[in-house]
Amino acid sequence: MLKYHGSPYLILIVINIEFYPNIRYGVINLDKPANPSSHEVVAWVRRILRVEKTGHSGTLDPKVTGCLIVCIDRATRLVKSQQSAGKEYVCVVRLHKSIESGLKLVKALETLTGALFQRPPLISAVKRQLRIRTIHEAKLIEYDDDHHLGAFWVSCEAGTYIRTLCVHLGLLLGVGGHMQELRRVRSGAMSENDNMVTMHDVLDAQWTYDNTRDDSYLRRVILPLETLLTSYKRLVAKDSAVNAICYGAKFMIPGLLRYESNIEVNEEVVIMTTKGEAIALAIAMMTTAVMATCDHGVVAKVKRVIMERDTYPKRWGLGPKAKQKKNLVKLGKLDKYGRVNEATPEDWKNSYIDYSEKNNNNQQETKQPQTESASTPLIQEIKSEQHIEIELPSATIEPPESTGLLEETTDESIKHTKKKSKKSIKKEPSIKKEEEQGATFITAVTTMTTKPDDDDAAEKKARKKAKKEKEKEKEKSESSSKKKSKSKSDAEKSPEKKKKKKTEDSE
Repeated sequence: MLKYHGSPYLILIVINIEFYPNIRYGVINLDKPANPSSHEVVAWVRRILRVEKTGHSGTLDPKVTGCLIVCIDRATRLVKSQQSAGKEYVCVVRLHKSIESGLKLVKALETLTGALFQRPPLISAVKRQLRIRTIHEAKLIEYDDDHHLGAFWVSCEAGTYIRTLCVHLGLLLGVGGHMQELRRVRSGAMSENDNMVTMHDVLDAQWTYDNTRDDSYLRRVILPLETLLTSYKRLVAKDSAVNAICYGAKFMIPGLLRYESNIEVNEEVVIMTTKGEAIALAIAMMTTAVMATCDHGVVAKVKRVIMERDTYPKRWGLGPKAKQKKNLVKLGKLDKYGRVNEATPEDWKNSYIDYSEKNNNNQQETKQPQTESASTPLIQEIKSEQHIEIELPSATIEPPESTGLLEETTDESIKHTKKKSKKSIKKEPSIKKEEEQGATFITAVTTMTTKPDDDDAAEKKARKKAKKEKEKEKEKSESSSKKKSKSKSDAEKSPEKKKKKKTEDSE
């Protein structure tokens, strides 16, 4: 017999470490009692088990009993998927008057299958908005004609209101009716036959574990979360790929070990480890046939990660270059982000490429020709030689090899000359003609440097510009002539007005 002479508290700590990872990935198939609400029951479970988080799949009304799936800690990530799963109920309906036979009730249940319009009842705390819910199947279990009671079983979509279904049954039969009692038989993958426990079982199991350190009762009460995922198709990942998936990486072909048959694209699947632990819920990007034949590509995209990070060791960053980089960071020869600093050796500097700096340089290079073209030297020369007659170059001039930059510069110079010409029209009309000559010279240069296909377009543009400028001059001349004529007419009218005033005064 082994004897332990140390502190007894060390043994308790070891047992807690061994077991509590199982409780953190646990699920309870709870038989909800009547009267307390679902949120109250879940809060009691959290206090009894002393865990951080608990959640439930599908709220039950206070008076309703039956299957309530309680998820603990990491298993709460599956709550949303279980809330949208199908449900099954056993209901007792009370009719307000007697009917001829139970066959009428059977026919009414058959008619109320499929997609139905439902409005939430007044009791519910939901917005009373009309919605469509599907009832897959309904069966009559028993009918008591003396008390006008009927018991039936329903398989329906999540979010169906059985209370409104009972009201609709009464309307169909023409006697009226309401719900007397309700019990949920199945919620998602869990039914009342799958190890359902009561609140007393949860309390007793935790008490026995705290006092006797026997976790067998608690293990029977708390099930692993993988029991909720039995309906999903599975993909088995290699141990080296597990931690990358936990960090949100896509599941690739090299990390795939085994796969299930008949998987379709965009189908929801479960990624498992070789031990049968659930890693994540994912959406398949390949069919089973493609997985079998392809040697690269994305198998599935992660939808919801279940497993905690670093449960399995990291398997990336283990190459020779990555190890060398880690050593340099430890020695202080690289900064904490792996970038070059003053102490970095020259060999590493030569092979190191800083992509952020490269992008900045590229942006500067692309901006340089624009800044050069903005300051057009041709216009400055034309302005300095205003009184010199400008002769067009002869057609024998050979165009340069790189015409792209000249085209850009000339286009921008034309815009620049337009702005200058508009300002100078107000001040000096003589400068305008010289700038027009400069513009014609620039257009002539562009026509010589551009390709022969663009000659006609350039000439048309020049003609249009000349026409517009002539029209502007005509408008200005007309406006000035009108002003002069008005001033003359006013001057002629003024002495006549004076004479009229004098005659009026004399009278």
